[in-house]
Amino acid sequence: MSILVKDVVQMAEAQLERSGISDAKIDAELIFRHLLGVDKMGFFKLWATVIDDITWERYFDLVTKRATGMPLQYITGEQEFMGFTFGVNPEVLIPRQDTEILVSEVVQVINSKKKKNCSVLDLGCGSGAIGISIAKLCENVKVSASDINKGAIETAKRNAKILNVDKKVSFAEGNWFEPFHGRFRPETFDIIVSNPPYIKSHVIPTLQTEVKDHEPHLALDGGSDGLAYYRKIISRANIHLKKEGILALEIGYDQAIAVAQIAEDYGKFNNLKLVKDLAGNDRVLIFYI
Repeated sequence: MSILVKDVVQMAEAQLERSGISDAKIDAELIFRHLLGVDKMGFFKLWATVIDDITWERYFDLVTKRATGMPLQYITGEQEFMGFTFGVNPEVLIPRQDTEILVSEVVQVINSKKKKNCSVLDLGCGSGAIGISIAKLCENVKVSASDINKGAIETAKRNAKILNVDKKVSFAEGNWFEPFHGRFRPETFDIIVSNPPYIKSHVIPTLQTEVKDHEPHLALDGGSDGLAYYRKIISRANIHLKKEGILALEIGYDQAIAVAQIAEDYGKFNNLKLVKDLAGNDRVLIFYI
C-alpha cells in the first residue's frame, strides 16, 4: 500500500477526534514523531513521503491506545517538568505543572538559606520529579526519597541517573517515613516535601478517563475526605525535621484551611505560608517549626 505520511497522520487525527481526544491533531503528530524518533523539522521532512506497512501498523497500534484514553505521556514514555525530561509509565503519576509551584518554592527556600549540604526528604516520590528537580536546581543539597511502590522507585532511579543526579539523590522503598525511622533514632532533614494523594475517593470515578482508568490510584486516592495522607505526614513530620525545619506540601485547591487545621490540631508548627498557583488557586502550604 502506497500512502503518504501526511495522509496517515490525518487518518489518525480523525480517529482520535471520533474518540473524543481534545488535542487530536497535536497527539497524532507527537505519536508519529515519538515512533520515528524525529523532531518537528524531521516530521515535516517526512510529510510527503510514503510510509511502509510496518510503520503504519506500529503507528496505529499507538494511536488506538491513545484513542482508548491512555495518556500521551505513557505512550511516549516522557513528560517535561521544571525544564527537564522525566521518564514516566503507568507505575507513576504524570508530573503536573501545578507541582512546579511546590518545587519552585522549595528551591527558593534552599537558596535563601545558603546552607551547605541542605538535606531534603521527598515523600511519595513517584517518578522522582520533585526531588530530582530540587537536586538539579540546588547545588548544596542532598535528597532522600521514598515510595511504597517498587515500580515507582525503579522509575525514579532511572530518572536520577539519566539526569545525572544519582549521586545527590537516594531512594528507599517503603511507606512514607517508614524507611527513615532509624535503628536508634529517626533520621532528620532540613526540609520535607511531598505531593501526597489528595483526591476524595468518591471523586475519582468522575475524573477524566486518562486519569481514572490509567494513572495509579495509589497516587490519587486521599481517602474519604482527601486528607488521609496529610494527617499521616503532619503527625510525624516534626520527628523527622531538624531545628528550624520546613514542611512543604502540595494541596488541592479547596484544602488549605483543612490542612492548616490538621497542623494546628497536632500543634507541631509555629507558622505557615500559603502559595497560589498561576490560576490563583491555593496550591502549596509551607509549615515552619
